[in-house]
Amino acid sequence: MAGVDGSADRYVVGVDFGTLSGRALVVRVGDGAELGTAVHEYRHGVIDSALPGDAPDAALPPDWALQDPDDYRDVLRHAVPAAVAAAGIDPARVIGIATDFTACTVLPTLADGTPLCEVPELRSRPHAWVKLWKHHAGQPQADRVNALAEARGEPWLNRYGGKISAEWQFAKGLQMLDEDPEIYRSAARFIEAADWIIWQLCGAESRNICTAGYKGIRQDGRYPAEDFLAALDPAFVDFVTKLDGPLLPMGARAGSLTAQAAAWTGLPEGIAVAAGNVDAHVTAAAAQALVPGHLVAIMGTSTCHVVNGARLAEVPGMCGVVEGGLSPGAWGYEAGQSGVGDIFGWFVEHAAPAGVDSHERLCELAAAQPVGAHGLIALDWWNGNRSLLVNHDLSGLIVGLTLATRPADIYRALLESTAYGTRMIVEAFVQAGVPIHELVVAGGLLSNPLLMQIYADVTNRPLSIIGSAQGPALGSAIHAAVAAGAYPDVYAAAAAMGRVDRDVYRPDPDRARAYDALYAEYRLLHDHFGRGGNDVMSRLRAIRNAAAGRSAAPAPTPVEVVA
Repeated sequence: MAGVDGSADRYVVGVDFGTLSGRALVVRVGDGAELGTAVHEYRHGVIDSALPGDAPDAALPPDWALQDPDDYRDVLRHAVPAAVAAAGIDPARVIGIATDFTACTVLPTLADGTPLCEVPELRSRPHAWVKLWKHHAGQPQADRVNALAEARGEPWLNRYGGKISAEWQFAKGLQMLDEDPEIYRSAARFIEAADWIIWQLCGAESRNICTAGYKGIRQDGRYPAEDFLAALDPAFVDFVTKLDGPLLPMGARAGSLTAQAAAWTGLPEGIAVAAGNVDAHVTAAAAQALVPGHLVAIMGTSTCHVVNGARLAEVPGMCGVVEGGLSPGAWGYEAGQSGVGDIFGWFVEHAAPAGVDSHERLCELAAAQPVGAHGLIALDWWNGNRSLLVNHDLSGLIVGLTLATRPADIYRALLESTAYGTRMIVEAFVQAGVPIHELVVAGGLLSNPLLMQIYADVTNRPLSIIGSAQGPALGSAIHAAVAAGAYPDVYAAAAAMGRVDRDVYRPDPDRARAYDALYAEYRLLHDHFGRGGNDVMSRLRAIRNAAAGRSAAPAPTPVEVVA
Protein backbone atom coordinates (compact mmCIF):
# COMPACT_ATOMS: atom_id res chain seq x y z
CA MET A 1 0.00 0.00 0.00
CA ALA A 2 1.32 3.41 -0.92
CA GLY A 3 1.59 6.20 1.63
CA VAL A 4 -1.22 8.49 2.67
CA ASP A 5 -0.74 10.47 -0.52
CA GLY A 6 0.89 7.69 -2.51
CA SER A 7 0.42 7.68 -6.26
CA ALA A 8 -1.36 4.31 -6.19
CA ASP A 9 -4.19 5.54 -3.99
CA ARG A 10 -7.49 7.01 -5.12
CA TYR A 11 -9.99 8.73 -2.87
CA VAL A 12 -13.66 9.63 -2.66
CA VAL A 13 -15.55 12.16 -0.56
CA GLY A 14 -18.80 11.45 1.26
CA VAL A 15 -20.87 14.36 2.57
CA ASP A 16 -23.53 13.74 5.21
CA PHE A 17 -26.11 16.52 5.60
CA GLY A 18 -27.70 16.15 9.04
CA THR A 19 -30.27 18.11 11.01
CA LEU A 20 -27.87 20.69 12.46
CA SER A 21 -24.66 20.31 10.48
CA GLY A 22 -22.95 18.71 7.51
CA ARG A 23 -19.93 16.41 7.65
CA ALA A 24 -17.43 15.65 4.91
CA LEU A 25 -15.29 12.50 4.99
CA VAL A 26 -12.33 11.56 2.79
CA VAL A 27 -12.08 7.80 2.22
CA ARG A 28 -9.51 5.66 0.44
CA VAL A 29 -11.13 3.66 -2.32
CA GLY A 30 -9.07 0.51 -1.92
CA ASP A 31 -9.92 -0.34 1.68
CA GLY A 32 -12.34 2.25 3.05
CA ALA A 33 -9.76 3.87 5.32
CA GLU A 34 -11.11 7.16 6.70
CA LEU A 35 -8.37 9.75 6.31
CA GLY A 36 -9.89 13.11 7.14
CA THR A 37 -13.16 14.62 8.25
CA ALA A 38 -14.61 18.05 8.95
CA VAL A 39 -17.95 19.35 10.23
CA HIS A 40 -19.67 22.62 9.40
CA GLU A 41 -22.56 23.78 11.58
CA TYR A 42 -25.53 25.29 9.76
CA ARG A 43 -25.63 29.01 10.40
CA HIS A 44 -29.42 29.02 10.76
CA GLY A 45 -29.81 25.55 12.27
CA VAL A 46 -33.46 24.52 12.52
CA ILE A 47 -35.80 27.45 11.85
CA ASP A 48 -38.79 26.67 14.05
CA SER A 49 -39.84 29.89 15.75
CA ALA A 50 -39.36 32.74 13.27
CA LEU A 51 -37.93 33.27 9.81
CA PRO A 52 -34.48 34.89 9.60
CA GLY A 53 -34.61 38.65 9.23
CA ASP A 54 -36.85 41.28 10.72
CA ALA A 55 -40.14 40.75 8.89
CA PRO A 56 -42.98 41.65 11.29
CA ASP A 57 -45.01 38.52 10.43
CA ALA A 58 -42.09 36.08 10.45
CA ALA A 59 -43.24 34.09 13.50
CA LEU A 60 -43.92 30.44 12.70
CA PRO A 61 -46.90 28.39 13.96
CA PRO A 62 -46.42 25.21 16.02
CA ASP A 63 -44.88 22.09 14.45
CA TRP A 64 -42.95 23.97 11.77
CA ALA A 65 -39.29 23.14 11.03
CA LEU A 66 -37.53 24.94 8.19
CA GLN A 67 -33.97 25.38 6.94
CA ASP A 68 -31.96 27.71 4.74
CA PRO A 69 -30.60 25.96 1.62
CA ASP A 70 -27.52 28.16 1.54
CA ASP A 71 -26.45 26.45 4.77
CA TYR A 72 -26.08 23.30 2.66
CA ARG A 73 -23.87 25.08 0.12
CA ASP A 74 -21.75 26.31 3.02
CA VAL A 75 -20.99 22.69 3.92
CA LEU A 76 -19.55 22.23 0.43
CA ARG A 77 -17.59 25.46 0.73
CA HIS A 78 -16.13 24.77 4.17
CA ALA A 79 -16.36 21.14 5.29
CA VAL A 80 -15.16 19.51 2.06
CA PRO A 81 -11.93 21.53 1.68
CA ALA A 82 -11.26 21.17 5.41
CA ALA A 83 -11.68 17.39 5.25
CA VAL A 84 -9.32 17.13 2.29
CA ALA A 85 -6.77 19.25 4.15
CA ALA A 86 -7.15 17.10 7.25
CA ALA A 87 -6.58 13.98 5.15
CA GLY A 88 -3.33 15.38 3.78
CA ILE A 89 -4.02 14.11 0.28
CA ASP A 90 -3.64 15.59 -3.16
CA PRO A 91 -7.16 16.66 -4.21
CA ALA A 92 -6.30 15.59 -7.74
CA ARG A 93 -6.49 11.96 -6.53
CA VAL A 94 -10.20 12.33 -5.62
CA ILE A 95 -12.34 10.52 -8.20
CA GLY A 96 -15.85 11.01 -6.91
CA ILE A 97 -18.20 12.67 -4.44
CA ALA A 98 -21.55 11.54 -3.04
CA THR A 99 -23.96 12.98 -0.52
CA ASP A 100 -26.74 11.89 1.79
CA PHE A 101 -29.51 13.86 3.47
CA THR A 102 -32.12 13.69 6.16
CA ALA A 103 -35.46 12.92 4.54
CA CYS A 104 -38.06 13.96 3.79
CA THR A 105 -36.37 17.37 3.61
CA VAL A 106 -37.89 19.15 0.62
CA LEU A 107 -37.97 22.57 -1.00
CA PRO A 108 -39.81 24.48 -3.75
CA THR A 109 -37.68 25.98 -6.53
CA LEU A 110 -37.89 27.80 -9.82
CA ALA A 111 -37.31 25.82 -13.00
CA ASP A 112 -33.56 26.42 -12.81
CA GLY A 113 -33.31 25.11 -9.23
CA THR A 114 -33.28 28.49 -7.48
CA PRO A 115 -34.95 28.01 -4.08
CA LEU A 116 -38.02 30.21 -3.73
CA CYS A 117 -36.74 31.50 -0.40
CA GLU A 118 -33.81 33.02 -2.33
CA VAL A 119 -36.18 35.06 -4.48
CA PRO A 120 -36.06 38.39 -2.57
CA GLU A 121 -39.78 39.12 -2.68
CA LEU A 122 -40.61 35.62 -1.37
CA ARG A 123 -38.14 35.45 1.48
CA SER A 124 -40.79 36.42 4.05
CA ARG A 125 -43.10 33.58 2.98
CA PRO A 126 -42.63 30.48 5.17
CA HIS A 127 -43.73 28.05 2.48
CA ALA A 128 -40.90 29.28 0.23
CA TRP A 129 -38.30 27.72 2.54
CA VAL A 130 -36.93 24.21 2.96
CA LYS A 131 -39.23 22.03 5.04
CA LEU A 132 -37.05 19.85 7.25
CA TRP A 133 -37.91 16.19 7.86
CA LYS A 134 -39.37 17.03 11.27
CA HIS A 135 -41.75 19.66 9.94
CA HIS A 136 -45.00 18.09 11.18
CA ALA A 137 -47.47 20.90 10.52
CA GLY A 138 -48.86 18.98 7.54
CA GLN A 139 -50.57 16.33 9.66
CA PRO A 140 -54.09 17.46 8.60
CA GLN A 141 -53.03 17.15 4.96
CA ALA A 142 -51.54 13.70 5.64
CA ASP A 143 -54.85 12.72 7.20
CA ARG A 144 -56.67 13.80 4.03
CA VAL A 145 -54.30 11.82 1.81
CA ASN A 146 -54.76 8.73 3.98
CA ALA A 147 -58.54 8.98 4.20
CA LEU A 148 -58.93 9.41 0.45
CA ALA A 149 -56.47 6.63 -0.37
CA GLU A 150 -58.23 4.26 1.98
CA ALA A 151 -61.67 5.17 0.66
CA ARG A 152 -60.54 4.62 -2.93
CA GLY A 153 -58.62 1.45 -2.13
CA GLU A 154 -55.39 2.84 -3.59
CA PRO A 155 -53.08 -0.16 -4.06
CA TRP A 156 -49.96 1.75 -3.03
CA LEU A 157 -51.22 2.55 0.47
CA ASN A 158 -50.28 -0.82 1.97
CA ARG A 159 -46.72 -0.39 0.69
CA TYR A 160 -46.50 2.32 3.39
CA GLY A 161 -48.03 0.36 6.22
CA GLY A 162 -51.48 1.82 5.61
CA LYS A 163 -50.61 5.49 6.27
CA ILE A 164 -48.70 8.30 4.60
CA SER A 165 -46.63 10.41 6.99
CA ALA A 166 -46.93 14.13 7.60
CA GLU A 167 -43.16 14.23 7.01
CA TRP A 168 -43.42 13.21 3.35
CA GLN A 169 -43.66 15.04 0.06
CA PHE A 170 -47.42 14.84 -0.55
CA ALA A 171 -48.44 16.15 2.87
CA LYS A 172 -45.92 18.99 2.67
CA GLY A 173 -46.91 19.87 -0.89
CA LEU A 174 -50.61 19.83 -0.08
CA GLN A 175 -50.04 22.03 2.96
CA MET A 176 -48.21 24.50 0.72
CA LEU A 177 -51.17 24.57 -1.68
CA ASP A 178 -53.71 24.97 1.14
CA GLU A 179 -51.92 27.73 3.00
CA ASP A 180 -50.07 29.65 0.27
CA PRO A 181 -51.37 28.71 -3.18
CA GLU A 182 -49.30 31.47 -4.78
CA ILE A 183 -46.08 29.86 -3.57
CA TYR A 184 -47.39 26.51 -4.78
CA ARG A 185 -47.98 27.94 -8.26
CA SER A 186 -44.56 29.61 -8.26
CA ALA A 187 -42.81 26.30 -7.52
CA ALA A 188 -41.83 24.79 -10.86
CA ARG A 189 -40.07 22.02 -8.95
CA PHE A 190 -40.67 20.48 -5.51
CA ILE A 191 -37.50 18.56 -4.80
CA GLU A 192 -35.83 16.61 -2.03
CA ALA A 193 -32.79 18.39 -0.65
CA ALA A 194 -30.99 15.09 -1.36
CA ASP A 195 -31.56 15.72 -5.09
CA TRP A 196 -31.25 19.51 -4.98
CA ILE A 197 -27.70 19.34 -3.62
CA ILE A 198 -26.74 17.00 -6.48
CA TRP A 199 -28.19 19.57 -8.88
CA GLN A 200 -25.90 22.13 -7.24
CA LEU A 201 -22.88 19.86 -7.64
CA CYS A 202 -23.26 18.69 -11.23
CA GLY A 203 -25.64 21.18 -12.80
CA ALA A 204 -28.14 18.50 -13.84
CA GLU A 205 -31.49 17.79 -12.24
CA SER A 206 -32.20 14.20 -11.19
CA ARG A 207 -34.24 12.18 -8.72
CA ASN A 208 -33.08 9.13 -6.76
CA ILE A 209 -35.31 6.08 -6.50
CA CYS A 210 -34.85 6.02 -2.72
CA THR A 211 -36.60 9.28 -1.84
CA ALA A 212 -38.99 8.98 -4.80
CA GLY A 213 -40.19 5.66 -3.42
CA TYR A 214 -40.11 6.18 0.33
CA LYS A 215 -41.09 9.85 0.47
CA GLY A 216 -42.83 10.48 -2.88
CA ILE A 217 -45.25 7.52 -3.14
CA ARG A 218 -43.65 6.24 -6.33
CA GLN A 219 -44.43 2.53 -6.70
CA ASP A 220 -44.28 0.15 -9.66
CA GLY A 221 -42.93 2.89 -11.89
CA ARG A 222 -45.56 5.53 -11.23
CA TYR A 223 -46.76 8.19 -8.80
CA PRO A 224 -50.40 8.46 -7.63
CA ALA A 225 -52.74 9.11 -10.54
CA GLU A 226 -54.03 12.53 -11.57
CA ASP A 227 -57.60 11.67 -10.59
CA PHE A 228 -56.41 10.96 -7.05
CA LEU A 229 -54.60 14.31 -6.91
CA ALA A 230 -57.65 16.10 -8.31
CA ALA A 231 -59.86 14.48 -5.69
CA LEU A 232 -57.62 15.95 -2.99
CA ASP A 233 -57.84 19.39 -4.63
CA PRO A 234 -58.31 20.24 -8.33
CA ALA A 235 -55.35 22.63 -8.07
CA PHE A 236 -53.15 19.73 -6.85
CA VAL A 237 -53.45 17.81 -10.10
CA ASP A 238 -50.07 19.06 -11.35
CA PHE A 239 -48.14 18.08 -8.21
CA VAL A 240 -46.42 15.07 -9.78
CA THR A 241 -45.05 17.29 -12.56
CA LYS A 242 -43.22 19.24 -9.85
CA LEU A 243 -41.75 16.01 -8.43
CA ASP A 244 -40.91 14.08 -11.56
CA GLY A 245 -37.45 14.09 -13.09
CA PRO A 246 -34.74 11.77 -14.43
CA LEU A 247 -34.77 8.81 -12.04
CA LEU A 248 -31.49 7.21 -10.93
CA PRO A 249 -30.73 4.01 -8.99
CA MET A 250 -28.47 3.95 -5.95
CA GLY A 251 -24.81 4.33 -6.86
CA ALA A 252 -25.53 5.71 -10.33
CA ARG A 253 -23.54 8.62 -11.71
CA ALA A 254 -25.72 11.72 -11.76
CA GLY A 255 -23.17 13.81 -13.62
CA SER A 256 -19.79 15.48 -13.32
CA LEU A 257 -18.61 18.12 -10.87
CA THR A 258 -19.10 21.57 -12.39
CA ALA A 259 -16.47 24.30 -12.38
CA GLN A 260 -18.52 26.24 -9.81
CA ALA A 261 -18.82 23.27 -7.47
CA ALA A 262 -15.14 22.48 -7.97
CA ALA A 263 -14.35 26.01 -6.80
CA TRP A 264 -16.54 25.52 -3.72
CA THR A 265 -15.05 22.18 -2.75
CA GLY A 266 -11.47 22.35 -4.01
CA LEU A 267 -12.03 19.05 -5.86
CA PRO A 268 -11.23 18.41 -9.52
CA GLU A 269 -13.76 19.55 -12.08
CA GLY A 270 -15.35 16.64 -13.91
CA ILE A 271 -15.14 13.96 -11.21
CA ALA A 272 -18.13 11.66 -10.68
CA VAL A 273 -21.13 12.90 -8.70
CA ALA A 274 -23.33 10.06 -7.41
CA ALA A 275 -27.11 10.12 -7.27
CA GLY A 276 -28.61 11.57 -4.11
CA ASN A 277 -29.42 9.35 -1.18
CA VAL A 278 -30.77 9.29 2.38
CA ASP A 279 -28.54 9.22 5.45
CA ALA A 280 -30.04 6.05 6.91
CA HIS A 281 -30.12 4.18 3.64
CA VAL A 282 -26.48 4.75 2.68
CA THR A 283 -25.46 3.59 6.16
CA ALA A 284 -26.54 0.03 5.37
CA ALA A 285 -23.65 -0.22 2.90
CA ALA A 286 -21.19 1.23 5.41
CA ALA A 287 -22.31 -1.38 7.97
CA GLN A 288 -22.02 -4.25 5.47
CA ALA A 289 -25.73 -4.91 6.07
CA LEU A 290 -27.12 -5.21 2.54
CA VAL A 291 -27.81 -8.93 2.89
CA PRO A 292 -31.55 -9.49 3.55
CA GLY A 293 -32.46 -9.73 7.23
CA HIS A 294 -29.72 -7.48 8.61
CA LEU A 295 -31.58 -4.52 10.11
CA VAL A 296 -29.66 -1.28 10.65
CA ALA A 297 -30.87 1.17 13.29
CA ILE A 298 -29.32 4.58 12.68
CA MET A 299 -29.70 6.22 16.06
CA GLY A 300 -29.33 9.95 16.52
CA THR A 301 -31.86 12.72 17.15
CA SER A 302 -34.31 10.24 15.63
CA THR A 303 -33.89 6.62 14.57
CA CYS A 304 -34.37 5.13 11.14
CA HIS A 305 -34.58 1.36 10.72
CA VAL A 306 -33.73 -0.09 7.31
CA VAL A 307 -33.49 -3.69 6.17
CA ASN A 308 -33.36 -5.50 2.85
CA GLY A 309 -35.80 -8.30 2.16
CA ALA A 310 -35.74 -10.96 -0.50
CA ARG A 311 -39.44 -10.56 -1.31
CA LEU A 312 -42.25 -8.05 -1.12
CA ALA A 313 -44.31 -8.00 2.08
CA GLU A 314 -46.74 -5.47 3.53
CA VAL A 315 -45.83 -4.49 7.08
CA PRO A 316 -48.46 -2.52 9.04
CA GLY A 317 -47.12 0.86 10.14
CA MET A 318 -43.85 0.75 8.24
CA CYS A 319 -42.57 3.83 6.42
CA GLY A 320 -42.35 2.06 3.11
CA VAL A 321 -40.99 -0.74 0.98
CA VAL A 322 -39.26 0.12 -2.30
CA GLU A 323 -37.73 -2.19 -4.88
CA GLY A 324 -34.05 -1.26 -5.03
CA GLY A 325 -34.58 1.35 -2.33
CA LEU A 326 -31.43 0.30 -0.43
CA SER A 327 -29.57 -1.60 -3.14
CA PRO A 328 -30.33 -3.21 -6.49
CA GLY A 329 -32.08 -6.55 -6.55
CA ALA A 330 -33.71 -6.40 -3.11
CA TRP A 331 -36.78 -4.91 -1.48
CA GLY A 332 -35.72 -2.19 0.93
CA TYR A 333 -37.88 -1.67 4.02
CA GLU A 334 -37.89 1.42 6.22
CA ALA A 335 -39.39 2.21 9.62
CA GLY A 336 -38.47 4.80 12.21
CA GLN A 337 -38.92 6.70 15.44
CA SER A 338 -39.34 10.47 15.21
CA GLY A 339 -37.69 11.21 18.54
CA VAL A 340 -34.84 9.37 20.27
CA GLY A 341 -31.73 11.41 21.06
CA ASP A 342 -33.92 14.51 20.96
CA ILE A 343 -35.91 13.11 23.88
CA PHE A 344 -32.82 12.45 26.00
CA GLY A 345 -31.47 15.89 25.12
CA TRP A 346 -34.76 17.54 26.06
CA PHE A 347 -34.62 16.00 29.53
CA VAL A 348 -30.99 16.96 30.16
CA GLU A 349 -31.44 20.51 28.88
CA HIS A 350 -34.87 21.38 30.23
CA ALA A 351 -35.90 19.01 33.01
CA ALA A 352 -32.84 17.71 34.86
CA PRO A 353 -31.84 19.75 37.93
CA ALA A 354 -28.38 21.19 38.45
CA GLY A 355 -25.85 18.59 39.48
CA VAL A 356 -27.27 15.81 37.33
CA ASP A 357 -27.86 17.79 34.14
CA SER A 358 -25.52 15.75 31.96
CA HIS A 359 -25.93 12.52 30.04
CA GLU A 360 -22.82 11.09 31.68
CA ARG A 361 -24.02 11.63 35.26
CA LEU A 362 -27.55 10.44 34.54
CA CYS A 363 -26.24 7.31 32.82
CA GLU A 364 -23.97 6.60 35.75
CA LEU A 365 -26.89 6.80 38.19
CA ALA A 366 -29.34 4.96 35.93
CA ALA A 367 -26.91 2.11 35.23
CA ALA A 368 -26.85 1.21 38.93
CA GLN A 369 -30.59 0.43 38.96
CA PRO A 370 -32.08 -3.05 38.57
CA VAL A 371 -34.57 -3.35 35.72
CA GLY A 372 -37.93 -1.98 36.82
CA ALA A 373 -36.68 -0.39 40.04
CA HIS A 374 -37.87 3.07 39.02
CA GLY A 375 -41.47 1.88 38.59
CA LEU A 376 -41.99 3.86 35.38
CA ILE A 377 -43.12 3.32 31.81
CA ALA A 378 -42.77 6.05 29.17
CA LEU A 379 -44.16 6.37 25.67
CA ASP A 380 -41.49 7.65 23.27
CA TRP A 381 -43.69 10.07 21.34
CA TRP A 382 -42.13 13.43 22.25
CA ASN A 383 -41.90 14.16 18.51
CA GLY A 384 -44.90 12.07 17.44
CA ASN A 385 -44.89 8.47 16.27
CA ARG A 386 -43.44 7.54 12.89
CA SER A 387 -43.78 3.76 13.19
CA LEU A 388 -46.02 1.94 13.72
CA LEU A 389 -48.82 4.48 14.28
CA VAL A 390 -47.72 7.15 11.78
CA ASN A 391 -49.29 9.97 13.77
CA HIS A 392 -47.34 13.10 14.60
CA ASP A 393 -50.12 14.50 16.77
CA LEU A 394 -49.19 11.96 19.45
CA SER A 395 -47.07 13.13 22.37
CA GLY A 396 -44.99 11.78 25.24
CA LEU A 397 -46.20 10.11 28.40
CA ILE A 398 -44.67 8.90 31.68
CA VAL A 399 -46.67 6.63 33.97
CA GLY A 400 -45.72 5.78 37.56
CA LEU A 401 -44.29 9.06 38.85
CA THR A 402 -44.25 9.45 42.64
CA LEU A 403 -42.63 11.79 45.13
CA ALA A 404 -39.82 9.25 45.33
CA THR A 405 -39.05 9.54 41.59
CA ARG A 406 -35.65 11.01 40.84
CA PRO A 407 -34.10 12.40 37.63
CA ALA A 408 -32.11 9.25 36.88
CA ASP A 409 -35.33 7.22 37.10
CA ILE A 410 -37.00 9.35 34.45
CA TYR A 411 -33.90 9.37 32.28
CA ARG A 412 -33.65 5.58 32.31
CA ALA A 413 -37.37 5.25 31.58
CA LEU A 414 -36.90 7.49 28.54
CA LEU A 415 -33.98 5.38 27.30
CA GLU A 416 -36.06 2.25 27.75
CA SER A 417 -39.09 3.74 26.00
CA THR A 418 -37.16 4.14 22.77
CA ALA A 419 -35.94 0.54 23.03
CA TYR A 420 -39.55 -0.60 23.42
CA GLY A 421 -40.43 1.37 20.28
CA THR A 422 -37.67 -0.38 18.35
CA ARG A 423 -38.86 -3.77 19.60
CA MET A 424 -42.36 -2.96 18.31
CA ILE A 425 -40.86 -2.29 14.89
CA VAL A 426 -38.74 -5.45 14.84
CA GLU A 427 -41.72 -7.58 15.85
CA ALA A 428 -43.90 -5.99 13.17
CA PHE A 429 -41.36 -6.91 10.50
CA VAL A 430 -41.04 -10.48 11.72
CA GLN A 431 -44.81 -10.99 12.04
CA ALA A 432 -45.29 -9.75 8.47
CA GLY A 433 -42.77 -12.24 7.10
CA VAL A 434 -39.65 -10.07 6.87
CA PRO A 435 -36.96 -12.02 8.77
CA ILE A 436 -34.60 -10.10 11.05
CA HIS A 437 -31.38 -12.04 11.60
CA GLU A 438 -29.19 -9.27 13.00
CA LEU A 439 -29.50 -5.81 14.56
CA VAL A 440 -26.73 -3.39 13.61
CA VAL A 441 -26.54 0.00 15.33
CA ALA A 442 -25.05 3.10 13.74
CA GLY A 443 -25.20 6.80 14.55
CA GLY A 444 -24.14 9.06 17.37
CA LEU A 445 -25.99 7.23 20.14
CA LEU A 446 -23.93 4.05 19.81
CA SER A 447 -21.38 5.81 22.02
CA ASN A 448 -23.75 5.32 25.00
CA PRO A 449 -23.02 1.83 26.38
CA LEU A 450 -25.96 1.89 28.82
CA LEU A 451 -28.39 2.62 26.01
CA MET A 452 -26.90 -0.11 23.82
CA GLN A 453 -27.16 -2.70 26.60
CA ILE A 454 -30.77 -1.68 27.25
CA TYR A 455 -31.56 -2.23 23.56
CA ALA A 456 -29.93 -5.67 23.61
CA ASP A 457 -31.86 -6.63 26.75
CA VAL A 458 -35.22 -5.19 25.62
CA THR A 459 -35.06 -6.80 22.16
CA ASN A 460 -33.38 -9.93 23.55
CA ARG A 461 -31.03 -9.87 20.58
CA PRO A 462 -27.28 -9.26 20.27
CA LEU A 463 -26.32 -5.89 18.83
CA SER A 464 -23.61 -5.45 16.24
CA ILE A 465 -21.96 -2.05 15.92
CA ILE A 466 -20.91 -0.32 12.74
CA GLY A 467 -17.13 -0.02 12.66
CA SER A 468 -17.19 3.66 11.79
CA ALA A 469 -18.21 6.76 13.71
CA GLN A 470 -19.25 8.34 10.39
CA GLY A 471 -21.68 5.76 9.01
CA PRO A 472 -23.68 7.96 6.61
CA ALA A 473 -20.62 9.78 5.28
CA LEU A 474 -18.79 6.47 4.79
CA GLY A 475 -21.89 5.05 3.07
CA SER A 476 -21.95 8.03 0.74
CA ALA A 477 -18.27 7.56 -0.01
CA ILE A 478 -18.98 3.92 -0.92
CA HIS A 479 -21.63 5.09 -3.39
CA ALA A 480 -19.19 7.67 -4.78
CA ALA A 481 -16.72 4.86 -5.50
CA VAL A 482 -19.41 2.97 -7.41
CA ALA A 483 -20.43 6.09 -9.37
CA ALA A 484 -16.76 6.66 -10.27
CA GLY A 485 -16.45 3.11 -11.61
CA ALA A 486 -14.03 1.85 -8.97
CA TYR A 487 -16.40 -1.04 -8.12
CA PRO A 488 -19.02 -2.78 -10.26
CA ASP A 489 -21.82 -2.34 -7.73
CA VAL A 490 -22.60 -1.27 -4.17
CA TYR A 491 -22.30 -4.84 -2.87
CA ALA A 492 -18.67 -5.12 -3.96
CA ALA A 493 -17.88 -1.62 -2.69
CA ALA A 494 -19.51 -2.28 0.70
CA ALA A 495 -17.58 -5.54 1.10
CA ALA A 496 -14.29 -3.73 0.51
CA MET A 497 -14.95 -0.39 2.19
CA GLY A 498 -17.58 -1.03 4.90
CA ARG A 499 -16.98 -2.43 8.38
CA VAL A 500 -18.92 -3.85 11.32
CA ASP A 501 -18.12 -5.36 14.74
CA ARG A 502 -20.40 -8.34 15.36
CA ASP A 503 -22.37 -9.05 18.57
CA VAL A 504 -20.72 -6.36 20.69
CA TYR A 505 -23.65 -6.21 23.14
CA ARG A 506 -25.36 -9.43 24.18
CA PRO A 507 -28.65 -9.65 26.12
CA ASP A 508 -28.63 -10.76 29.73
CA PRO A 509 -31.32 -13.47 30.20
CA ASP A 510 -32.53 -12.19 33.58
CA ARG A 511 -32.78 -8.58 32.43
CA ALA A 512 -34.47 -9.69 29.20
CA ARG A 513 -37.16 -11.53 31.18
CA ALA A 514 -37.71 -8.50 33.40
CA TYR A 515 -38.08 -6.29 30.34
CA ASP A 516 -40.64 -8.65 28.81
CA ALA A 517 -43.03 -7.74 31.64
CA LEU A 518 -42.39 -4.02 31.25
CA TYR A 519 -42.71 -4.22 27.48
CA ALA A 520 -46.15 -5.80 27.90
CA GLU A 521 -47.20 -2.70 29.86
CA TYR A 522 -45.71 -0.46 27.17
CA ARG A 523 -47.76 -2.22 24.51
CA LEU A 524 -50.97 -1.70 26.50
CA LEU A 525 -50.29 2.03 26.83
CA HIS A 526 -49.16 2.21 23.18
CA ASP A 527 -52.43 0.74 21.91
CA HIS A 528 -54.66 2.64 24.35
CA PHE A 529 -53.30 6.09 23.52
CA GLY A 530 -52.28 5.38 19.94
CA ARG A 531 -55.07 3.23 18.57
CA GLY A 532 -58.24 4.91 19.70
CA GLY A 533 -58.62 3.98 23.36
CA ASN A 534 -58.15 7.61 24.35
CA ASP A 535 -57.35 10.37 21.85
CA VAL A 536 -56.46 12.87 24.56
CA MET A 537 -53.07 13.60 22.99
CA SER A 538 -54.63 14.75 19.73
CA ARG A 539 -57.19 16.85 21.61
CA LEU A 540 -54.47 18.50 23.68
CA ARG A 541 -52.49 19.21 20.51
CA ALA A 542 -55.51 20.89 18.96
CA ILE A 543 -56.08 22.99 22.09
CA ARG A 544 -52.41 24.01 22.12
CA ASN A 545 -52.47 25.00 18.46
CA ALA A 546 -55.61 27.05 18.91
CA ALA A 547 -54.08 28.84 21.89
CA ALA A 548 -50.98 29.60 19.84
CA GLY A 549 -53.13 31.41 17.33
CA ARG A 550 -52.36 29.17 14.36
CA SER A 551 -55.67 30.05 12.68
CA ALA A 552 -55.01 33.75 13.17
CA ALA A 553 -51.78 33.81 11.17
CA PRO A 554 -51.73 36.75 8.71
CA ALA A 555 -52.48 35.98 5.07
CA PRO A 556 -49.46 36.27 2.75
CA THR A 557 -49.10 39.35 0.59
CA PRO A 558 -49.68 38.53 -3.11
CA VAL A 559 -46.53 38.72 -5.22
CA GLU A 560 -46.13 38.04 -8.91
CA VAL A 561 -43.19 35.79 -9.68
CA VAL A 562 -41.99 34.78 -13.11
CA ALA A 563 -40.27 31.39 -13.10
